[in-house]
Amino acid sequence: MAADFFAAVAALIAEIVRDEEASVGRAADLVADAVARDRLVHLFGTGHSRLLVEDGFFRAGSLACVKPILVPELTLSSGALAAMEAERDIRVADLVWTRYRIEGGDVLVVFSTSGVNVVPIEVARRARSAGAGVVAIASRRYMAQAPSTHPEGLRLEDVVDVLVDNHVALGDALVALPGLATPVGPGSTIAGSFLLHAIFVEAVRRLLARGITPPVYVSSKLSGADQHNAALVARYRDRITLLESAFRGGETLQVPSREQEPRSQVERALREGG
Repeated sequence: MAADFFAAVAALIAEIVRDEEASVGRAADLVADAVARDRLVHLFGTGHSRLLVEDGFFRAGSLACVKPILVPELTLSSGALAAMEAERDIRVADLVWTRYRIEGGDVLVVFSTSGVNVVPIEVARRARSAGAGVVAIASRRYMAQAPSTHPEGLRLEDVVDVLVDNHVALGDALVALPGLATPVGPGSTIAGSFLLHAIFVEAVRRLLARGITPPVYVSSKLSGADQHNAALVARYRDRITLLESAFRGGETLQVPSREQEPRSQVERALREGG
């Protein structure tokens, strides 16, 4: 039976509910302000955090003004080891920032449980410098114990407006089993999805309190959904390109070559632009 994992997840969610109401509220205020000004909410994460980016995009019951930042070189489907290397490469942050324009008045939500990898930190820092509100969903405990890979020693909590703690322990996994030194059952995806949608629900509540009807998709299985959703797509299609096609203008990041041989598939792709 998986009762121990069920209990661990329930305890994790209970801890979040107990401690994060205020941080969720502050994040929701940023999102509500952006929606009220007809700005975008960008979502970004690397590795498994990409799952949370897709979870918030084009989702029934979620905001239509969400723009996902999905970079092939940072996804596990492009090669797990290559993606792990890329999220530590500051050149990739340079190029993510160039491709995905985040402007003043927008909001960026960054998912990074460890909060110590270069690319999420750099993208968050630049978005904040550009005048965007920046929210991180990350683990304070993890950040306190894991060494930063940023050249300046920064952690994600250093460069954001609001940190919402997902309360995941170092290593992510929740359940210790006899006979195995390594815990199992990661909790960060569950916690991250819970927190993202909690923020969005609270943002919608705040917008309604202001007399603003928020742009929310409805399930395509419901009557009238196609017309409702088509109107929202028409409103945002010019600003959210993934509503229609992936990565207009080319899909692969390109960076200056290095002297040494490529160390991985991502290094080769970044060098060759292919």
